[in-house]
Amino acid sequence: MYDTYKPEQPVGLMDFVRAAKSCVKEINPQELKNKIDANEDMLLIDVREHSENEQGHIKGAVVVPRGILEAAADPAYPKHFPELCNARERQVVVYCATGGRSAMAAAVLQMMGFKNVLSLDGGFTRWETDGMPLVREARFV
Repeated sequence: MYDTYKPEQPVGLMDFVRAAKSCVKEINPQELKNKIDANEDMLLIDVREHSENEQGHIKGAVVVPRGILEAAADPAYPKHFPELCNARERQVVVYCATGGRSAMAAAVLQMMGFKNVLSLDGGFTRWETDGMPLVREARFV
């Protein structure tokens, strides 16, 4: 399949992000904060790398880096993440630094059968810029 796909123009990262954003629902920081404040049943996934998460994150977020998302969400994979695998019927909100990785993650989760996936528009950067609460934890080396 892939060896026969030859686009007229090479595609780049932003092409993938645009394609993902065209098929996923986004939520803004205030809407997400309202859901958190209302204790809505949701699984909040930070798809950034662990080092990014350590610099600051949204309280209650679980780190599942974008690079391992498909494996983590696949119950047939030996090292899957049970909480994510069992969330196909739950609301799942994903975020990254600026919204690109999370849009692609949301699109992938939808393809994998997750029914209610949202991506944080603008990511953690917008969350922080909009003055939303965040967690910064001390690192011990």
